[in-house]
Amino acid sequence: MSQWPVYTGTAAPHDHVDALPAPPPWRAFDGGPPLEPPAGDEEAGSPDLAHRARTYQATPEAVDLVNAALFLRRPLLVTGPPGSGKSSLAYAVARELRLGPVLRWNITSRATLQDGLYRYDPLARLHAARSAAVRTAAPSSEAPADGSPDADGDEALQDHLRLGPLGTALLPYRRPRALLIDEIDKSDLDLPNDLLNVLEEGRYEIPELVRAARHTPRARVMVDGDAERVTVRGGAVRCRSFPFVVLTSNGEREFPPAFLRRCVSLRLRRPDGDRLERIVRAHLGAPDDYARGLIATFLGRSDAGELATDQLLNAIYLTGAAGLTGPSRDALAARLMPYLGNGPGADDDER
Repeated sequence: MSQWPVYTGTAAPHDHVDALPAPPPWRAFDGGPPLEPPAGDEEAGSPDLAHRARTYQATPEAVDLVNAALFLRRPLLVTGPPGSGKSSLAYAVARELRLGPVLRWNITSRATLQDGLYRYDPLARLHAARSAAVRTAAPSSEAPADGSPDADGDEALQDHLRLGPLGTALLPYRRPRALLIDEIDKSDLDLPNDLLNVLEEGRYEIPELVRAARHTPRARVMVDGDAERVTVRGGAVRCRSFPFVVLTSNGEREFPPAFLRRCVSLRLRRPDGDRLERIVRAHLGAPDDYARGLIATFLGRSDAGELATDQLLNAIYLTGAAGLTGPSRDALAARLMPYLGNGPGADDDER
């Protein structure tokens, strides 16, 4: 029996993702045979990510829209200023729902769709083939440089191809994987449109393996973030459980309507005083009087320019850990909370 909400925002891990109802008919996927997701935690051994996942303070709006994305099998587009917890949300959801290690794709202006799907190095393959030919004195065993299949080169092809984070997330896992596509607004203008078909269809092809399928219908390929290999049949990958996809944006650009309508959109807003105190309590314990004063100062300053919550956390932690008192403590706290960008308060900070 399904239940709402599956993600509760309480940070207590559970298996309720198994209670998700069947997807809408237009979002049903039939990839297979099913794969078990890899064992391991969502933070993949990073104490920083583990802490962020445990301490994330989800708003009621965030809880609702995360569940909407899970139920509808749609990507979640999370917009907000730097330091508002956009990427931490992916780790918090993965931890609570036990989705395993988060797959992360950090976007740059040079990122392409293929970077997210898979990486193939034909030059490394050619070099390996030539080295093997020299060792065995059999030049005829060299693999062609264009990546086409040959009688002896299909295994070498698999050894030089690795699925990217998006390509790995779309494997036919029995449970959804968590995928963070970070700072999508930094991408080339074409990337959001290029993502449309892949995220809509939940499938993609690897041309190099499609060409090799006549000789090698099943290829064992490496995946992102794991030493294991998975089987790809006929060069095509289709998901079974649509991944929980979080795309983050700092709101620096507009996205095409066709892209936006395929996403569930969440805007993270500036936290109020009560939520700031909960955030501080989750990270650093109960705030003392001085920390509460810094929270009030932070709130007052945020009306004049852009600030990030982690600046407040840095100020509270350091002014306490350094053991300072009086004006020196106040001066250090102020220096740790400068305005970001060219906001109306930036000039004041420079004086």
